[in-house]
Amino acid sequence: MANVTFSSPVMPRDITVYAVAGSRVTLLSLAKSHKIPIPCDCQDGECGSCIVEVKNYTKNTRDGVTLTNKEREVLLQLGKITKEELKDMACHDLPPRHRLACQCLVRNEDILVTFEGDTTLPVKGPALSLAAAIYKGGVEMDSLDKFLSFSVKVEEDSAQHYEELSANMAECGNTDVAKLFKQLGEYSRLHLAEAMAKCERFDATVEVPASSAWPDNASPEMAKQWAGDASMTRLDALKVALQGERRGYEFYYSVANTAADKQIRAVAKEFEREEAEHVETLKLWIEKEEAAIRATAR
Repeated sequence: MANVTFSSPVMPRDITVYAVAGSRVTLLSLAKSHKIPIPCDCQDGECGSCIVEVKNYTKNTRDGVTLTNKEREVLLQLGKITKEELKDMACHDLPPRHRLACQCLVRNEDILVTFEGDTTLPVKGPALSLAAAIYKGGVEMDSLDKFLSFSVKVEEDSAQHYEELSANMAECGNTDVAKLFKQLGEYSRLHLAEAMAKCERFDATVEVPASSAWPDNASPEMAKQWAGDASMTRLDALKVALQGERRGYEFYYSVANTAADKQIRAVAKEFEREEAEHVETLKLWIEKEEAAIRATAR
């Protein structure tokens, strides 16, 4: 069993995945199966687009040293193998720092794989629920202050709810989940401050109307099942938080795509991007938590 940690500036968090040594899976295949965005064009060791830096957690390991002829030639052409590394490969069987992800096989070793990523790709937002996809607007956002008043309400409700859950979890002795909700509450407080800073005068009495895409006339980031359950695991908490963040994202998405005023649409789009980042961060946290649970079960 090998632990492979992927790290990149284009990823919100590092992701550690597990692979069976000897299965002859490449780093690129492993990354693609976990939706990790290593750039790749030819996927056959000829273009060099999937170059990564590999660091072994066990020093001077002999695993993973074998380079294919294609990989060796491309790395030499790109200047990614030093003379010292060539000497170490020949004399000590030590692997070079840089590898091609499509050629490097996963071995029985724990490694850190870093890559730059393709920063030219457009950011893709989270998938929308059916309601949000067909939503045509239940409130006419005819002024920026009106939209920001709704934003303040959304983020204030979210922050208060996270903080209440954090307190409930702490009282139940579930400190791990309490800490998680406290952190999420701080994120909402930051977004709340941002909305208030942009607003000249906000209305603290606004409510998301029943004609919106969300049921029960509730603020988008409020969810019924967020009860203070002492048995709630960290994974449960993350999934609940993800649902709330998705609904927050959908709220801003709807305004960004239905408001008539260009300034309102621009600010809503900015908030939409931030909520999308929260959603993607939570999804990565969930993946890491599920991976940790699988490892413990093994």
